[in-house]
Amino acid sequence: MKERIVEFLVGLLFGLGLILAGMTDPGKVQAFLDLAGPWDPSLAFVMGGAILVGFFAFALARRRTVTFLGGMMQIPTSRDIDRKLVTGSLVFGIGWGLAGFCPGPALVALGAGHWQALVFVLAMLAGMALHDLGQRAAAMPLVQD
Repeated sequence: MKERIVEFLVGLLFGLGLILAGMTDPGKVQAFLDLAGPWDPSLAFVMGGAILVGFFAFALARRRTVTFLGGMMQIPTSRDIDRKLVTGSLVFGIGWGLAGFCPGPALVALGAGHWQALVFVLAMLAGMALHDLGQRAAAMPLVQD
């Protein structure tokens, strides 16, 4: 139960940070991505802050074997850059640029009642389902006569 309360509080803090940073406003995100128009560089500071926090958090996490709440530390070890990673990154970036949302801020905006976030989240869930169907279909053995 203690873990769930901490998870809720961390998620709440993350959501509030996204709101304060303007990451839940698609117009602000698109203004950041529009280098040819009225560019708004303010989100670069948000990303820089996230990278800085992440850098130190991962440095600390690599030295630990258990989480602060006592669970097993699970840090990804793969450093492979393959076609799936590049394709997924491109799809993510294109979706972010077109919609002005990425998954975290979209969920926060959905909770705040923004209809645009609902459209994005439904499209995101449909994309996840299509991906899973494709993965299952690729894993199925071919029937031979």
